[in-house]
This record gives sequence, C-alpha cells and structure tokens, in this order.
Amino acid sequence: MKLEVLEKDKVYHIYNRGINSETIFNSVENKQYFLKLYSKYLENKADTFAYCLMDNHFHFIIRIVNEKEITQALSNLFNSYVKAFNKQNNRTGSLFEKHFKRIQIINETYLLNLIQYVHLNPKHHLDLDYKCFQFSSYQSIISDKPTKLLREEVIQLFDSKDNFIYCHDFKNEILSEKHLFE
Repeated sequence: MKLEVLEKDKVYHIYNRGINSETIFNSVENKQYFLKLYSKYLENKADTFAYCLMDNHFHFIIRIVNEKEITQALSNLFNSYVKAFNKQNNRTGSLFEKHFKRIQIINETYLLNLIQYVHLNPKHHLDLDYKCFQFSSYQSIISDKPTKLLREEVIQLFDSKDNFIYCHDFKNEILSEKHLFE
C-alpha cells in the first residue's frame, strides 16, 4: 500500500494504535515522554492544532512546515518511543500497527469536526471527562498559559473561545445521546 506523501502547508490527521489494540502508554510518564519526543522531533517541521493520547492509540492534527524532513521526524519519534517503551517493559518488537495513518484534511468543516472528535476521545473511549483529561490539547487551547499549539488559529476556526467550548459540549451531548439508542 502506497502511503500518502505529507505536503508542505497541508493539514493532516496523524494517528496510530498499538498492535492488536494493545496498550502503548501504560503510565503518565510514558505519555509525558511521548509528548517530549514529539516536541523534540517535530519542532520546526509541523504545527499542531490538536492532539490526544489514549492508552492504546493517539491522534495529532498537524500542518506540515517542512515536508522534506517530516516523515523522517515522525519515524524518529515513533522509533525512539518504541525503543524506550520496550526497554522499560522488557519487551521486543513492534508496538504500533504498521505505518502511522495519515489523512489530509481537505476543508474547514472536516477540521472543526476532527478537532472535536480528537478532544472527545477520553469521554467516548473511557467515559472520562474530556475537559479535564491531561493528555489532550483541549485544556491548552482554552487556557491562557503559553503553548506551542496553534491556539489562536483553533479559536478563530470556532470564532471564539466560548464557541469552541460550546461546540465541544454540544457534540459531546449529541454523541452521548446517540449511545443511549445503540
């Protein structure tokens, strides 16, 4: 299968999960380390709109800044993390399913929905409060603390911080009601 080439100035949903949906982050420290590696390897190569790290998968929404180096940078990130995780857990072999998945975001509506989907992952996978989930970009976007995220751009996509919050709450309510009828 030929993988889509990541192009400069394009926005992508980058995601993957553990082999057989196994755990890829078994501690807070694992998630912190992964984000540290993410910053190290992707700085000046990609801008981040949103992210979420779940126990067995992750999501990033990024815009490519340096297309020549991004694929290698992502590969280095994942390989570095797997080596550390394997050493820590006395295991060998692959941790992630094949290659990381990448889907180009082709319009603003898709981007808005995807940002909400990524942030709502904790609620709909683990029934956790997505607003307080530590390993999602949701809190960083609504915060005034310094961040490397594209906070202002994300807020502008939703027109305001209040609307960003409202849209997430509304989408969460709709998805919660949907589960009642399944």
